[in-house]
Amino acid sequence: METLTARTIRKPGRPLGFDRDAALHQAMLLFWRHGYEATSVNDLTKAMGITPPSLYTAFGDKKQLFLETVRLYTSGPITSESVIGEATTARQAAVGLLQASAIGFTGDSTPAGCLLASSAISCSAAAADVQKALRDIRFEVEKRLRNKIVEDRSIRKLKPKVDAEALAGHIMAVIQGMSTLARDGASREKLLAVSSTAMLAWPAQN
Repeated sequence: METLTARTIRKPGRPLGFDRDAALHQAMLLFWRHGYEATSVNDLTKAMGITPPSLYTAFGDKKQLFLETVRLYTSGPITSESVIGEATTARQAAVGLLQASAIGFTGDSTPAGCLLASSAISCSAAAADVQKALRDIRFEVEKRLRNKIVEDRSIRKLKPKVDAEALAGHIMAVIQGMSTLARDGASREKLLAVSSTAMLAWPAQN
């Protein structure tokens, strides 16, 4: 759902013997394609073109590397935060999230679906802290959308009886489902059609 923009986070000391941004991007693609637990350190070092000692020196352990790839995935000029924050109505925010997801889940140069969703599904109880980090990100997106709905209710753009919790949850559930459809091979056109159909459930404005 996010536009990807690499960020350089360098530690002081001896210069790295590889392109950190490029290596991080490759790690992100691997986690995106296979999920957190199914991706081994050996897989990562091969994809990143580095040795295990270099991985640990530059990124810490596998979990820290994964969380940094998540930050990369959720960064950029178009994010869920900017989509919701710049929308004039909650409806516009919901449409923006759905359309951005449809486009982001079907990129030409990236794996299908959502990195956050695919990694969360593949996490076992042993990776509870990783699951929590991903859950917190999803909850924050839902919270922002819910607050936008509440704001629209308060200024009578939506009827007072509208259930903000359920409506925000509906959009998030559709986005999660779209990720699964994308991983199953659904086209961008199909996901955009799903997005439009999902919005039929949006309540009419006052």
